[in-house]
Amino acid sequence: MIHRKTYYLWVCLCTFTICIQAQNTAIPDANFEQALINLGFDSGPLDQLVPTVNISSITNLDVADSNISDLTGIADFKALSILNCSKNNISSLDISTNTQLTELYCNTNIISTLDVTTLPLLKIFWCDNNQLSELDINKNINLISLVCDANKLNYLQTNNNTKLTILSCANNQLNSLNISKNTNLNSLLVNNNELSFLDLSNQSILTILNCSFNNLVDLELAAVNKLRVLNCANNSIKQLDLSKNSDLTTLDCNTNDLCLLNLKNGINSKLNSVDFSFNTNLQCVVVDNVSNNHSGWQPSTFSSYVNSAADCTINVPVDTLNNVVGMSYTLPPLINGNYYTEPSGSGLKLSPGEVINKSQTIFIYNETVCDTNQSFFTVTILGEGFYIPKYFTPNNDGNHDFWQVYDALNLVERIHIFNRNGKLLKSMDSKNLGWNGLYNNQPMPSTDYWYVITLKTKETLKGHFTLKRF
Repeated sequence: MIHRKTYYLWVCLCTFTICIQAQNTAIPDANFEQALINLGFDSGPLDQLVPTVNISSITNLDVADSNISDLTGIADFKALSILNCSKNNISSLDISTNTQLTELYCNTNIISTLDVTTLPLLKIFWCDNNQLSELDINKNINLISLVCDANKLNYLQTNNNTKLTILSCANNQLNSLNISKNTNLNSLLVNNNELSFLDLSNQSILTILNCSFNNLVDLELAAVNKLRVLNCANNSIKQLDLSKNSDLTTLDCNTNDLCLLNLKNGINSKLNSVDFSFNTNLQCVVVDNVSNNHSGWQPSTFSSYVNSAADCTINVPVDTLNNVVGMSYTLPPLINGNYYTEPSGSGLKLSPGEVINKSQTIFIYNETVCDTNQSFFTVTILGEGFYIPKYFTPNNDGNHDFWQVYDALNLVERIHIFNRNGKLLKSMDSKNLGWNGLYNNQPMPSTDYWYVITLKTKETLKGHFTLKRF
């Protein structure tokens, strides 16, 4: 009988203990428990437990900036609608059973994985400044605000999130982003990614766009007619047409490859801040009225404002060189352009310092992101088939009696000979026997004489030779 009573007593004690344990929630993180004590959900002292009844009906929990590392116990907050656990040291967060959550702020932690697929009611989700490499929000069809900046995301799908009004995914590694289904976007912040294309054709109510520090080469904004703030700095955009964006108040498009910037939207007076600095190829900006004061825009020294895009002339500088004739030619250094053997930057590329030993046309071709330009010059090389004597001896001994240009290449059109005073003494072609040293049948004295040889290419050769009499 005593043994039976002892048994019943032991059973009752165990049952009581289990019941007591079932009425408490384990909170192993002391800082989490202290935060709950501070909020009045636990009476203390710290014992790693909190009465479950105290937390099961809580709808709003704010434990931000509390130095928490472990949020174990959050599962028993069954009624929780808003959770703010931002600015802590949390590395793992399991909120899979908190299915009533509509707002989740877990930003500025060290979370590497996060599953929100069981939270269909979620409307506001901020998880920026963590270490997330993946984020699945396909089941969160009620999302209106997503902030996932400063993570390690290289992919983000938002096709099912058609209610989104705010999407901020800056400072990630995204190389593509399809927002064609997100037609309710008001703010889009995708700066500091690796995007090379951004389709904004369905963003008719978008008012704020930051796509700076990407790899964009084009940005079509005609459909974004409610746009007020645009930052597309530090890309490779060549043309920017904002003529349809009449609500625009702020523009930063500095450090691009702009060739044309059209700001003629009819209401330039709304433009409170404009910066198109560091666009080295930008030679003109289209505005409403060139007479208006644009000194508040950057760069303040810019003055080439025009009334229409047709008034913009893109000038690509290119070096020019004169035609040359000689036994050889060394290509000089260039400032604007490169040497090529064919037009439009084709053929063989030649380098400054290279010696040309063959007659040819050489092209100087320069290309910028905006346009191209070229010049050309001819190099005529006088080889063994062309010879200009340095002297002659007209003494009728049969040797060097005539000064005659040897022109087996048939390059010469006309030859003129002058004395030191510039008087023309002889005019002939290369087929002539040459000059015998006479002028008006009178022998000219031994001295130097000058020649001007006009080639059929219209280039001229100038020099002098010596007449010697013995």
